[in-house]
Amino acid sequence: MDHAAQDVMTEYKDIVLAFGESDEFSFVFQKSTSLYNRRHTKIVTTVTSLFTSCYVFHWQSYFPDSPLRYPPSFDGRIVLYPTEREVRDYLSWRQADTHINNLYNTAFWALVQQGGETTTQAHATLRGTNSSTKHELLFSRFQINYNEISARFRKGSVIVREEISPETNLAREPVHDPAELEPSNSDEATIEHSQGIPSRNTTKKDKQKDKFRTRIDLFHGDIIGDEFWQTRPRILSV
Repeated sequence: MDHAAQDVMTEYKDIVLAFGESDEFSFVFQKSTSLYNRRHTKIVTTVTSLFTSCYVFHWQSYFPDSPLRYPPSFDGRIVLYPTEREVRDYLSWRQADTHINNLYNTAFWALVQQGGETTTQAHATLRGTNSSTKHELLFSRFQINYNEISARFRKGSVIVREEISPETNLAREPVHDPAELEPSNSDEATIEHSQGIPSRNTTKKDKQKDKFRTRIDLFHGDIIGDEFWQTRPRILSV
């Protein structure tokens, strides 16, 4: 999923951020994008199609002993948010939902796989419980400290187009473990205009003035608080 999303961001330079959890990915386009003349159906169909094909293309790299049994498919939709605040609220909700779902699933499968309960019993055990109760259940019964579970599962995947200085070395260490996916050299791009692909009436002087380099980075951290956005003010401003 992460690899497919990175491929989509490599292809579409106007995507500034992506967030993924479970079987879903959200892509945030810069508000000034003119991709496909902002035609909703064209954008959603091409992005969804590319994501699906990349998912299939990379499958064998991650699951070499598990061939696909049927062709996977993804649906998609576009939502136009009026301000940066609504975009942040949406992404905050997605990350909070990631935590809620993962905490429930972690507790549920611990009850089934380690506690000997049936799926029906596990659902009944967790019915009406809050977050602290699930934390206590995991630790007291199964010695699982939820906060030590990989942030990938607790916080989801954040893929961001980072602006870097021209002096920064873009070289990357080779990727040996697909689970620790980082962008390859092909995921690093030099964007020649702050609006993504320069429009035809963009002057050479404007392009030179706005030239900057970006790198696609994957991490699993907090995007609900202000720190992420304060250190990357350009994400939602272009």
